[in-house]
Amino acid sequence: MTRDLSRLFRPQSIAVIGGGAWCRLVIDQCRKMGFAGDIWPVHPKADEVAGLPAFRDAESLPAAPDAAFIGVNRFATIEVVRALAARGAGGAVCFASGFLEAAAEDAEGADLQTQLLDAAGDMPFLGPNCYGFINYLDGALLWPDQHGGARAERGVALVTQSSNIAINLTMQRRAVPLAYVVTAGNQAQSGIAEIGAALLEDDRVTALGLHIEGFGDLRAFEALAARARALGKPIVALKVGKSAEARAATVSHTASLAGGDAGAGALLARLGIPRLDDLPAFLETLKLLHVAGRLPSNRIASISCSGGEASLAADTAIGRGVVFPPLNARQEADLRGALGPMVALANPLDYHTYIWRDTHAMTRAFAAMADPELAITLLIVDFPRADRCDAADWECTIEAAIGARQQSGRPVAMVATLPELLPEDVAARLMADGVVPLCGLREAIAACAAASLPLPPEPAPLLLPTPVVEPDLIPEAEAKRQLAAYGLRVPRSKRAASAGTARAVAVDIGFPVVLKGEGVAHKTEAGAVVLNLGSGQEVSDAAFRMPARRFLVEEMVTGAVAELLVGVVKDPAHGFVLTLAAGGTLTEVMQDSASLLLPASEAEIEAALESLRIAPLLNGYRGAPPADREAILRAVRAVELYVMENAPGLEEIEINPLLCTPDDAVAADALMRRKY
Repeated sequence: MTRDLSRLFRPQSIAVIGGGAWCRLVIDQCRKMGFAGDIWPVHPKADEVAGLPAFRDAESLPAAPDAAFIGVNRFATIEVVRALAARGAGGAVCFASGFLEAAAEDAEGADLQTQLLDAAGDMPFLGPNCYGFINYLDGALLWPDQHGGARAERGVALVTQSSNIAINLTMQRRAVPLAYVVTAGNQAQSGIAEIGAALLEDDRVTALGLHIEGFGDLRAFEALAARARALGKPIVALKVGKSAEARAATVSHTASLAGGDAGAGALLARLGIPRLDDLPAFLETLKLLHVAGRLPSNRIASISCSGGEASLAADTAIGRGVVFPPLNARQEADLRGALGPMVALANPLDYHTYIWRDTHAMTRAFAAMADPELAITLLIVDFPRADRCDAADWECTIEAAIGARQQSGRPVAMVATLPELLPEDVAARLMADGVVPLCGLREAIAACAAASLPLPPEPAPLLLPTPVVEPDLIPEAEAKRQLAAYGLRVPRSKRAASAGTARAVAVDIGFPVVLKGEGVAHKTEAGAVVLNLGSGQEVSDAAFRMPARRFLVEEMVTGAVAELLVGVVKDPAHGFVLTLAAGGTLTEVMQDSASLLLPASEAEIEAALESLRIAPLLNGYRGAPPADREAILRAVRAVELYVMENAPGLEEIEINPLLCTPDDAVAADALMRRKY
C-alpha cells in the first residue's frame, strides 16, 4: 500500500502531544526555524506548554493536524494514534520505544506494534522509536533534540534508520545543503524506501541519500529506484553490514562468497544506486550531485600548485573507479599559453606557484584544464586555519575557481586534501557560484567515482526470496540430472552402491574416470573425490579409501583452460544471489567473485565474468585458446532457469568447478540443497 506522506512532511499545522522536555524542544525548534504554520500543544492537565495554550486531547484540536509529534509512553501512544487517525490527521511521529524492536527483551513489544498498526489504519506514521524529521525547506520540525542545520531553498534529502546518525549528519560542516532529514525508527509502517519516494516528489529536493541497515520491502525499493529514474534525481546509499560477523556459514563455497553483504551490494547495483563506504564520502557525493548532477564519465583532471598534491591525487585514484586521461592538444596549447615554458604539462598537473596571486592567469590556467572530454576538473587548494593564520592570500584561488567555471562552462570542484582545510563559508560561497566544494581528497575521488556510475538499464522485477526451509542435501547425481534437464552440460556418469559396482561402472563409462563419494558436501577436503583413474583396480582401491558407501563414477573432462564457480544462494533479505567466481579448490582462497540478483540480464552476466581476475584465462592468456563463452553463458542460464522455475523450497545450488574448455563448459560437481 502506498500512503500519501506529503501532509506529514510539509505540514501547515503541527500538534505536539505530551508535556515532557522532548515536546517542549519540538515547539522551540519550530519557532527557531521560523515555522509559519499553527503549533498546537496537547496535554491532559496543563493549560499551556512552552508558552502556547494547550488542548486536552486530539479531539479538542481546532482541526485535524497535518503532522503530530507523539511524545508519550508506548501504551498511550497507541490510543493517541487511534484518535489522530479518527480525526483525519496527515501523519504522526511515534517517539516512544518498546515495540517490535524490543521484542527480544519484552514479550509485549510485538503485540503492541500490531495494536499500533491497527490503530493507525491508513494514517501514515514514522517509527516507533524514532526522532521524526526536519524539513529545512519550510522550517517544519518534528524533532525533539538539537540539530545543526539551517533553512534552505533547495537541497538533498537524507533518510536513516538511526536517529543518532541523523543528528550527526545535521552537524556536518561541509556545506551540504540539507532539504530534509528523516528518521525511520523500526519502520513498523513507513519504510525508508517509501519515505524516500515521498521526499523525491518535492521539486526542491535535488538528490536522496539513504543510510540503510536493512532493506525490508524489496518491491518498495524497486519502485523508489524507478521513480527516481523517472524524475532524473540520483540516489546514493550507505549500507552497513559488510563485516564478516554478519555472514551466515553454510555448506557451500557460494555461501561464504555471497553471505551477508553481497546481496545488498548486488541489489544496489541493480537499482542504479551507488554505494559509499563511510559518512564523509556519502555526504561529499550528495554535495557533488546537488551542484553538478550525475557525471557523464569517470574521466577527471586535477590541477594544484604542488607536485606532492599532484602525486597524491594520482595515487588516491588508483583502484577507485576514476581515471586521469592524458592532456589533449587543446589543453596543452592553452595551458602552455597560461603557464609559460617552465611548467611540465600533465594530468594531474602541478602548475607551481609562478602565477599565484595573479587571478587572471590562474583563471586562465584552471579554465584551460577543464575540457568537454572530462567529467569534472578538481582544483586542489587547502586553506590555512583561520584561528592562527590569515587566509587573505587565498582569495585569488576562490575567484579563479569561480571564473574558470564561468569561462569553461564545465563542472569544476575545489578540493581540500584534508577535510578540515576547506572553510564552510568558503564552501558555501563556491557552491553559490556553481563550483563544487569537496572536503578531503579521498572523499572527493570517491564522490567522483560514485557520481559517474552509469545508470543500468531498468531491471526486470526481482525474484523475491521464498520462505526459509530446512533443506536436504540432494545427491550429486540427482542434482545434475535436474539441472541437465534445464540445459546444463554434465559429464557422463553412473551411480554405484559399492566399490565393486563402481569398478564395473567405470568400465562402462570408459577410462579415465572420476570417482566421488556421495553424501559429502566438500568432497576434496574430505578425500571423497579422486581424478584421472585409469583402471578398474585404481577405481576399487580409491573407493575403499573414501569416507563413503555410495559412489558416483563420471567421465574425466580434460582440456579446461579455466575453472569457474556458478552458484545461487537464497538470501532472505535480498532475493536469490547468483555468484560467479574463480572455481576449483582455491575458490575461497582467491576470493575472486561477482554477485548478481536473479533474474540477471546477459549484459550483467558478461560484465560479471569480465570483472573477475581470472577473466584473462577465459579470454585466452599468453597464446592459450579462450574458453567457449557461449557455453559458459548457457551453463549460467541453465542454473538461473532452474532457480526461476523451482524457487520454492530451494536454498542453494553450486556448480564448482564448471570446467571451461575451448569448446564446452561442463559441470564437474554440483551441490544442491532444497526441500521437496
